[in-house]
Amino acid sequence: PVARRVALKIIKIGMDTAEVVARFEQERQALALMDHPNIAKVLDAGATPTGRPYFVMEHVKGMPVTQYCERNKLGVRPRLELFIQTCQAVQHAHTKGIIHRDLKPTNILITSQDGVPQSKVIDFGIAKATDLRISAKTVYTGMGQFIGTPEYMSPEQAEGSPDIDTRSDIYALGVLLYELLTGATPFDSTRLRNAAYVDVQRLIREVEPIRPSTRVSQSAPPGIDAAKDRLGDKDGRGQSQDERRARSRLLRGDLDWIVMKALEKDRTRRYDTATGLAADIRRHMAGEAVLAAPPSRVYRVRKFVRRNRGSVIAAGLVTGALVLGLAGTGLGLWRTELARAAEARQRQSAEKIAEFMQETLAGVEPSVARGRDTAMLKEMMDGAAEKIEAGELRDSPEAEVRLRRTIGGTYAEIAEFEGADRMLSAAVGLARKQWPGDHDDVAACINDLAWLRTQHQGRPAEAEALDREALAMRQRLHPGDHPDVAFSLNNLARTLES
Repeated sequence: PVARRVALKIIKIGMDTAEVVARFEQERQALALMDHPNIAKVLDAGATPTGRPYFVMEHVKGMPVTQYCERNKLGVRPRLELFIQTCQAVQHAHTKGIIHRDLKPTNILITSQDGVPQSKVIDFGIAKATDLRISAKTVYTGMGQFIGTPEYMSPEQAEGSPDIDTRSDIYALGVLLYELLTGATPFDSTRLRNAAYVDVQRLIREVEPIRPSTRVSQSAPPGIDAAKDRLGDKDGRGQSQDERRARSRLLRGDLDWIVMKALEKDRTRRYDTATGLAADIRRHMAGEAVLAAPPSRVYRVRKFVRRNRGSVIAAGLVTGALVLGLAGTGLGLWRTELARAAEARQRQSAEKIAEFMQETLAGVEPSVARGRDTAMLKEMMDGAAEKIEAGELRDSPEAEVRLRRTIGGTYAEIAEFEGADRMLSAAVGLARKQWPGDHDDVAACINDLAWLRTQHQGRPAEAEALDREALAMRQRLHPGDHPDVAFSLNNLARTLES
């Protein structure tokens, strides 16, 4: 009796398998239970004369949320307001025992009601029923079968776990928020869709996405006007580098933390509910402290070690070698009348090195180690070098010399010769100042620099002068046969050979 435009959903001919029909019937029942202004309403349901099931729902005349935001060049705040509406809809579904499992922009349409944009969540077609009233016809997902869209899929969904709960939708909401703020999903769509199944699983489960503020600083989000956010103007303009920086500053801090909490690989660390996620966004908008916060240093180190066992073991060996080297030097100093003072100084240096290396490792961002050990190692060395140049080891020159040698050698191994030269040259100067005259550490630093000049910089004349200086110093320190003298002789021979 009432004429109106509706949306009709019916299974295609040939698609009415037992599994599809069961999933379809589940969707009909799930939608019938829900009554929320941000969820499309079910008006009727039934079956065709041939037995193909269908349901009738309100016609949502709108466009995907990301497309709506881009077309209207919305700033951060109105995007967050639309996202909060979506969270409210998802929370309502969760209270009815329904998990959407395929939240994405095309399933979140924006309509206009009295001139005010309104979010509408549609398509609970692959929802998982957690209520016993709905789960009489449970649909099982076969091993290796994706239920959902890879870009928005939680790690537990990606691995095909049957233990899916509401926090899987929280992860998808995190991806949506990331996309609303940056204009891109955390992981590239083309890469995910072209990758093998196991590679998609590994990427989603193990690789940490770049923080939104960092992503925005690298590229301009489509349709987002940073100047509009900052100044409140109405005219869209192209994104300059300054505008990208302004947008990055808007996201840095609270919004970074909120998004990354929702995207946690470990679901126990995500928001428990969609309401909790929305509440934290409201706190941010009101200028209040948010519950999301950067993960602790211990947690970051633990995650880093889990993903990069080989590289961490190598770094540990380097640290161990440094500490053992200091211990060996300490044993030699036991024979002098300054034994106690030297031992204390050596212990202090060892502790300084251990603490320094630990802080450097903790400061490496999880997003650096993306299967490229050289890039990760360079990031670690750059961070350590920056701290040294800032004078953090000024009070422990012995430790600084040894770390400059280690970092310089590592730089050379990964073909960062400018950094190697900077570190090793400074190590020679600092060693000469710390140990005037003949000293083993001074000779070692000189040999290191000579090796760089010969093997990587093509400066044999400078290398020969350095090698001869180190050899003469070691011959004076160790008359007769000694491994250090042999080492310097070998270095000089290689330089002359080149």
